[in-house]
Amino acid sequence: MKIAIHGKSFIEQSKPVIQKVFDLLAGREVELFVSDSFSSILDDAQVTTPSLERYISEEGITEADVLLSIGGDGTLLQSVTHVGSSEIPILGINTGKLGFLATTSEEEIESAFETIFSGSFEVEDRTLLKLESNNALFDSRNFALNDFTVLKRDTSSMIVVHAHIDGQFLNSYWADGIIVSTPTGSTGYSLSCGGPILYPQSKSFIITPVSPHNLSVRPLVVPDESVLSFAIEGRSANFLVSLDSRHEIVTEDVEMTIKKENFNAKLVKLEGYNFFDTLRQKLSWGFDVRN
Repeated sequence: MKIAIHGKSFIEQSKPVIQKVFDLLAGREVELFVSDSFSSILDDAQVTTPSLERYISEEGITEADVLLSIGGDGTLLQSVTHVGSSEIPILGINTGKLGFLATTSEEEIESAFETIFSGSFEVEDRTLLKLESNNALFDSRNFALNDFTVLKRDTSSMIVVHAHIDGQFLNSYWADGIIVSTPTGSTGYSLSCGGPILYPQSKSFIITPVSPHNLSVRPLVVPDESVLSFAIEGRSANFLVSLDSRHEIVTEDVEMTIKKENFNAKLVKLEGYNFFDTLRQKLSWGFDVRN
């Protein structure tokens, strides 16, 4: 079996979890491929690993049975860009607080590996959004699992985002910015700006304004077959555009279109996982000090 692994820098308290991953893999018949960036971090932290090969993070990996994302939700979002259109299934191993995407805890790692090596795991398809622009933005990694955002760069005046859906005018948003979120990203930045939570398999996008000037403007849910286009204007010469945790600076001559990507992110779903359980735990639903 071929297994790829990616992670980011970690605190000392996370080292035992990461060491446990490699110790469990050491006794398996497996080819390991670790991102060059994470491999250097492992060397510096003196994590003992079995024999492995490095793959270049900027180029990603196209051949593996599973990619292990070790860290939190941000690490998993980065891992999605390493996999891209190859659609390698990703398992998120959490080394910190419970995440919406990296849901495998330290206690579950061993049983998760048993499931993976037996080939009995399920895979969830998660919709990705794609950014197209008259400028070359984000090169070949112009897709996102969580969201696309346009934001002002400074603390002065708001910006105006002119939005169209399938060629029809929707609105001119006077705001600090705008978010287009997938169902997966509905529990991220969009949620903190008042957007709704969508079930991961909902076939929709959410358009959420960031601090809109007109308080009557509310988040809007549209079919993910929609083509959304945006133009920006404002007093500032530059604006911030992001795909998940990646960002670039653009000027107001940029024209951007958001649509559904033609491939998906595939997340490993282990037995017993339930999206609603995660919601209750992460958002403390039902928690009351009187109980």
